[in-house]
Amino acid sequence: MEIEEGIIEKTSKRKAFVRIQQSSSCATCSSRDSCDITSEKKRIVIEVSNDLQATIGDRVEISMPGSSLLQLSLLVYLLPVVTLIAGACLGAAIANKFDMDATLTSVVFGVLAMAIVFSVLKWLDSLAHFREKYYPRMTRIILSASSPLDDDSI
Repeated sequence: MEIEEGIIEKTSKRKAFVRIQQSSSCATCSSRDSCDITSEKKRIVIEVSNDLQATIGDRVEISMPGSSLLQLSLLVYLLPVVTLIAGACLGAAIANKFDMDATLTSVVFGVLAMAIVFSVLKWLDSLAHFREKYYPRMTRIILSASSPLDDDSI
């Protein structure tokens, strides 16, 4: 299970918008200098269901099952590449059969196949609102913004 911490920036009746904190793995990542997430300008804000009735300023824990994350990664990264290669191979086969330029036909069929896959993925993304399996969930409130401070903590 992937777990991150964040701070509630905005709430509505059923939803909360959570600004995700940079994880400790960002500090040791070899690509951190080229990553947009580590820059001060880039903020990651995700929308989650506010089942815990969190309020603005609360520090919360967000989690997502690892299997869901793996499935989404395969759909978004692997499927377009496989489709590009399959489209290019189909284009080359059609070019040989009809005596066309194999390179141009391969490129056209590969790009066309990828465009179709991206359209299908976009359509599936619009259906994700109905599939809670792929949504991150707010699992607990770590620190409530409205909780009073103890005299000992000052």
